[in-house]
Amino acid sequence: FQTIIERLVQIIPAATRGALLLEDETSGELLLKAHVPAGQPSVSMTLASTTMSRRQGFIWREGVDPSQSQFLNRIKAGMYVPLIWKGRVLGVACVDNSDGGTIFTADDLRLMLAVAHYAAMAAMQNQLQSELRHNAALLARLLTNFSPKIRDALLSRAARGRLRLGGERSEVVILASDIRGFTLLTSGMDTDDVMDLLNDYMSALVDAIFKHDGTVDKITGDAILAVFGSPEPDPLRHEKAVRAALAMQSAMTEVSDNRRRRGLPTCTIGIGVHCGEVLHGFIGSNDRMELTVIGEAANWTARYCAGAAGGEILISPVLHQHLWRHIDAEATTIETKHEGNLSAYRLKGLKSPAPG
Repeated sequence: FQTIIERLVQIIPAATRGALLLEDETSGELLLKAHVPAGQPSVSMTLASTTMSRRQGFIWREGVDPSQSQFLNRIKAGMYVPLIWKGRVLGVACVDNSDGGTIFTADDLRLMLAVAHYAAMAAMQNQLQSELRHNAALLARLLTNFSPKIRDALLSRAARGRLRLGGERSEVVILASDIRGFTLLTSGMDTDDVMDLLNDYMSALVDAIFKHDGTVDKITGDAILAVFGSPEPDPLRHEKAVRAALAMQSAMTEVSDNRRRRGLPTCTIGIGVHCGEVLHGFIGSNDRMELTVIGEAANWTARYCAGAAGGEILISPVLHQHLWRHIDAEATTIETKHEGNLSAYRLKGLKSPAPG
């Protein structure tokens, strides 16, 4: 844009100053993108706004439709043209002078309108490049937070312009896991060894969640919070959540066996699984969208997780009501700080045959 304005001032004899402004898509504000010469820009926002609303270029001379902004910028004569691409006004280009000795002609205006057409095309290309960069950043986040199946669905929504901020209320299944005795285990370990331990286990646990179409809501040190049935609805969310929990414990055993053979420390996790209605969706900004799950169901899941011993999976009675025909589980109780004894079911495995 700077090159365009510099060139305009060079080829139009009466022009001594110039500027280019683009409209912000969100606020509608005209943002200064380029100007010559260096120093304080010379732009009449009154004339720029008039150009946007009229959707046509014009020549302005001192004494005709005066405004404060022209006076402050000592504009004697100027030309303002809109940047239009496929019927959409993207911004304004302008040139002016402050000496009053020369005037702009109709030929100057025609030349500037022609240049404005190419400037509009450049502005749209710049906007498309920005959108591509945004989509690439969004894709990078989707790659880390969602399973391939859910990621593809979200990318399809994004391509249709339907992936946006907002949430909805519905029933989901929440899974929480936590490494048992993590602080004590790692208290004497080097930082690199702690990170290696976490990476070994967490990568295997996340893979198990993804294989069952779960979404990793967050990883906080030694803990994982995953959700099934969000952001895409899933009628099999209850079954998939318990299958994921069982797969996670199997993955823990496999990773531990591998680390043990190498003489490295091992650990276990406790898992809690619960279902309930929550508010879930994307929050943040268009540049940084994060999936969040809000509701008491997440708090109850944490209690079941806290009550599970290493290598154990506890599910809530509510979840058990959905799955009792398909799972092998035994009733138990866990102690909580504020709710007293809490009913739960210790998941042992799946009955055969079970729904896929």
